[in-house]
Amino acid sequence: MGTISELKMEEMPLPALFEQARKIHYAASESMVDQETVKKGCELSSKCEDMISKLGLFSSNEKKDDISTGNLKYLLVPYYLGELLEKISEGDRLQVLKASQAKLKEFIAFCEAMELLPEDELETSIPAGPNGFADRRAKKIARFKRQKEAESKLLELKERNERRGRSTRASALSTHVDVGQEDEPDEDGEEGREVWLATISLSLCKAIDLLEMLRKEEEMLSAIKEKELEEGQTQISQAILDERTIKAEAWHRDAAARSQYTRPAKPITCATFAQDVIEGRANVSQMHEHKHQPLIFGPASLVGRNPTTARERMAAQVFQPHYRMPTMSIEEAGLKEMEIMNKWQEKNVKLMEEASSSWYKENRPSKPSEEEDDEEDEDAAEEKARAWDDWKDDNPRGAGNKKLTPCG
Repeated sequence: MGTISELKMEEMPLPALFEQARKIHYAASESMVDQETVKKGCELSSKCEDMISKLGLFSSNEKKDDISTGNLKYLLVPYYLGELLEKISEGDRLQVLKASQAKLKEFIAFCEAMELLPEDELETSIPAGPNGFADRRAKKIARFKRQKEAESKLLELKERNERRGRSTRASALSTHVDVGQEDEPDEDGEEGREVWLATISLSLCKAIDLLEMLRKEEEMLSAIKEKELEEGQTQISQAILDERTIKAEAWHRDAAARSQYTRPAKPITCATFAQDVIEGRANVSQMHEHKHQPLIFGPASLVGRNPTTARERMAAQVFQPHYRMPTMSIEEAGLKEMEIMNKWQEKNVKLMEEASSSWYKENRPSKPSEEEDDEEDEDAAEEKARAWDDWKDDNPRGAGNKKLTPCG
C-alpha cells in the first residue's frame, strides 16, 4: 500500500491501478486482510472500471480474438470488484450481497459476449424438469475439471517462465547483459495471451461457484428477515417513515443543483489521447484539444507537393476519382497561356518584319521548275501506289470483318 500513498489515485495510469487492485485481490483471496485494505481494493477496481469505460477499450461487437493481449487482463476488473465486495463485513449484508452478485453477473455476461464462457454454462441451456439435480451435478463436475485444467496450465506456464529465467541468468554470467534485461517476460506475446486466457477461465469457474453461494446466502437472509418482520421484532415507526419522507423530498429538491456534478464525463474520442492515458502520460480529467492534424489518405495527402518516393507514388494512385485531377492551379494556367501568347506574338512580328524587308524579297528562294515538280509528283505517286499494293497483299479483302466469320 506504500505505492498508493506515494501516488494519488487520480494521477495513476490504468496499468498501475490494475496491478494494485490485482495485488489486493490476491492477498484477500489467500489470507485474511483488514477492511481498510478491502475497501481500498474496491476503490481501485471501481476507478479501473471508470477509466476502462472512458477509454472504450472493449466493444459489444468484438470477440476474444479481436481483443489485444495487453487489454485481456482488464476483463477481470468486474470479477475482482465482485469478490472484494463480498468480503466487506460492515453495513447491510443483503445490500453487499446484491452489489457483489451484480458485478459477478456483469463479468459472466461480458465473457459470454466475448465467447469465453463454455456452452454448458449458458443460462439458456439450463433444463427444467426432474433431471435438474443430475444436470446441475454434471455441470459442477465439468466446471471443477475446467478449473483444475486452468490451474495446471497456469502452473505449467509459470514453471516454463521460471526455467527460461534461470537459463537466461545462467547465460548472462558468460555474456554481457545490460541491467534489467536478464529476465523480461513477453506479456504481449502468445505465452502472455495464454496466461490471461487461462486466468479468465479459472476466474469464470470461481465466479459461477461464488454466485451460486451468494444466491443461497441471500435467500437465507431474506427468509430470516421476513420471519422477523412477521413476528414483529422489527417494527418501523411513524417517525422513521416521516424522516425518510423528509430525506426523499430534500433529495428531489436538490437534484437540479446536483445534476451538474453528477453528469458523466464526456467519452474520449481521440485515439492518441486515449493511448497517452493508458500509458500514464496524461490524466483522464484534464481537457484535451485536438492540436494534431488529421491523417489524410489517397490523392488528397499529396496535394501541393510532387511524390518523390515509390511509396508516395503508389499512395497517390489509390482511390483515384473518375475524372482527371488538375495538374496546376487557375493562376498557373493563366500565366502559362500568357507566356505562349507572348511567344506567338513575337514570332508573328518577326515574320512580318522579314516579309516586309527588301533583303527577304531580293534573297527569296526561287521556285523549282515545272519539270522538277512533275518528276517529284510522279515519284511520290509511284511510292504511294507501291505502298498501297503492299498493304493490300498483307491485308486481304474481308480479313478484318468478324461478321463474315462462320459460327462454330
